[in-house]
Amino acid sequence: MTTPSTRGWFQRLVAQEDLNFLLTNRVPRIALTRAMGWFSRIESPLLTRVSMAVWRCFTPLDLSEAKHTEFRSLKDCFTRELKPGSRVFDARADVLCSPSDGIVGACGEVRQGQVYQAKGFPYATAELFGPTQDARVFEGGSYVTLRLTSAMYHRFHAPADGTVEHVTYLSGDTWNVNPIALQRVERLFCRNERAVVRLRLRTGEPIALVPVAAILVASIRLHFLNVLLHLGRRGANEMPCQAPHTKGQEMGWFEHGSTILVFVPPGFELAEGVATGAQLRAGQALLKRVG
Repeated sequence: MTTPSTRGWFQRLVAQEDLNFLLTNRVPRIALTRAMGWFSRIESPLLTRVSMAVWRCFTPLDLSEAKHTEFRSLKDCFTRELKPGSRVFDARADVLCSPSDGIVGACGEVRQGQVYQAKGFPYATAELFGPTQDARVFEGGSYVTLRLTSAMYHRFHAPADGTVEHVTYLSGDTWNVNPIALQRVERLFCRNERAVVRLRLRTGEPIALVPVAAILVASIRLHFLNVLLHLGRRGANEMPCQAPHTKGQEMGWFEHGSTILVFVPPGFELAEGVATGAQLRAGQALLKRVG
């Protein structure tokens, strides 16, 4: 039976979610994202310290693992390097590692070309990958959603030995990718700016990493292309390449915090402990070969 007290708690929760959604999505998202990009690049140690103090009022920012703790700009803090040895990648040959720190969102099997961003909110892999990329190779395979909060380590790494063969950059919106938005905005990942990074493992299997940008973060740096992907690149930008990577090698970074989607073909399963809500660090086992 629902009591007045439980009804009141539920109503307060809904009101908080409504306010969060309003403040992060019912705003000029792209304009704010561009403004944040400009602000984060201002090189002023004093302004950076003040901005970080304000930032800490809203989220726990832990710099204990950072290689440096003094920054010229907010961007330098967002994209900070860590001390050597802070992230150790699982060396087992049958394991694909988490490419980044993150909180596991929806994960599971790709079925009939569909996956989920949240319970009851499916989207098509064909739409996510864009009109030029074939996602059918991942039918019956697995996917994992990794959400990076603003305070997390923002760099991402190769989950295994292999070669990046192609990148498709798709410009788009900058909806927030927090759980509240994922439960309210249909096909959100397919609407947002994103890059489809296609890799072939040394053992021959294709995999894909799809970094998805969000409000206040619409810049993705890919080191192997020496290019910054951002809102100014309209349409589908095709970038074929042959970029070998070893497991754990840094691939790029987000300039704030967002999401990486990982896709693998049949023959893999989720590693032990990988489930919705689990918090992972780059290098931990994410998927493993079956058999």
